[in-house]
Amino acid sequence: MHVTHMIRTAGLTGIEQHVLALLRALQGRGVEADLVILDGPGETAESVLDAARATGIPARRERLGRMLDPGLFARLRDDLRVRRPSLVHTHLLDADLYGTLAARHAGVRAIVSTRYNEAPGHTPRPAGWLRRRKWARPDRIIAVSGYAREEALARGIPPGRLAVIPYGIDPGGLRVGGGARAVLSAELGIPADARLIGIVAALTGCGGVQQGVEAMWHVSALRPDVHLLLVGDGPAREALAQQVRGFRLGNRVHFLGWRDDIPAVIAALDVLLMPCSGRDQSAVLLEAMALGTAVLAGAGGGVDEIVTDGETGLLVPPGDVDHLTSSLSLLLDEPDLRHNLAEAARSRVAERFPFERMVAGTLDLYRDLLAP
Repeated sequence: MHVTHMIRTAGLTGIEQHVLALLRALQGRGVEADLVILDGPGETAESVLDAARATGIPARRERLGRMLDPGLFARLRDDLRVRRPSLVHTHLLDADLYGTLAARHAGVRAIVSTRYNEAPGHTPRPAGWLRRRKWARPDRIIAVSGYAREEALARGIPPGRLAVIPYGIDPGGLRVGGGARAVLSAELGIPADARLIGIVAALTGCGGVQQGVEAMWHVSALRPDVHLLLVGDGPAREALAQQVRGFRLGNRVHFLGWRDDIPAVIAALDVLLMPCSGRDQSAVLLEAMALGTAVLAGAGGGVDEIVTDGETGLLVPPGDVDHLTSSLSLLLDEPDLRHNLAEAARSRVAERFPFERMVAGTLDLYRDLLAP
């Protein structure tokens, strides 16, 4: 079996980590697997490309010139004709659109697409029309949650073409050595006992990141030892930097860019903050829970299936900065609460999101599609 995955990426966030872990597992089971990475103008896929190659996954990159790019379709089609995979598996809008169309024209036997957790209204027009077109082509659509499945059904996708395969967390990919916090503190030049909040996201204009910075401004007034780490990059970075300067938080907010040690950064945090309700960040959320880091996230968009408010983390209504600020203050001031939430979350991930079940479910779906 030869499987080609395609993903539209802006950097090494949770979905990319999820796909790379799946590819490594498929290779370990004798599947020939490779990756095509699509990125757009002003973006860079270097972090994803490097992460793939570092773990032995054959990877190549294609540039998306503009929203409608016939040249990209032709390049993908010709590439698939040469490499002749038996199955193409696509992830995220542009990969779904161009990848599935190219696979059909290249004569690929089977096509699979994954539907991730996305907040309602996240995709702007005319992408809504394009989204309906992309779901018409795959032979099977994987939904990563019950929420994603219901969203797919609401868009008219037949139930028979849907399979729910939840995220799975790979313990082998989350091995973090001792002293992660000390190493990170030394790198940033901050005290080793500083309290650390982190946001891991592509900086692409999601209002949740700005709200996280605003919440940091509120909580920092009475807590001089709190620092905020922004892990990721994107076109909204300069606007965020201006916001940080406006709040006079220049020495308390740190832009880390894309990194190849995200699990170590997450493990060093006191709180992972996930207020963004745009691109699916569920995989990052699950990584934090598996690493024993307390989480504070925006409710909805499938997050409620992962975090039970007050039991395995704290949830706040999206866009409610006051609620976000008060919940963040509570977590920073109550170490026992952070510990209890984190321990319950670690158990929840091991119980409900086993990696082997996700890999086995995906492989069974592939075999079913490719059966004579």
